Amino acid sequence: MGSTNKLQLIRRKRKARVRSKIFGTEERPRLSVFRSSRHIYAQAIADDTGKTLAFASTLSKELRGNLNGIKKSDAAREVGKLLAKKLTSHSINKIVFDRGRFLYHGRVKALAEGARESGLQF
Repeated sequence: MGSTNKLQLIRRKRKARVRSKIFGTEERPRLSVFRSSRHIYAQAIADDTGKTLAFASTLSKELRGNLNGIKKSDAAREVGKLLAKKLTSHSINKIVFDRGRFLYHGRVKALAEGARESGLQF
């Protein structure tokens, strides 16, 4: 087994372990985070119905022009604020945070803090 395959296996196991403990509903959706080298994506998912209630990313129309020249962690904070604004407009204030395979550190933490600043509870 090569080092790349081993790393992928470790990441898949971590994601499954985190995901097995988290479940979102219509009233309290799961906030799923994905981080690539350039962008960060977040979506609120109701697992009982299988629907995505809201989503935001650094590629969203509302943020695309405003993120030039700022750090990636600050951009992640803005994504969290935007997603929180979208969820509160649907009168959703409580969520379950799903960090996926990523550690709660850096950009993932900044996104969560931005969502908390805008009124989401988790």
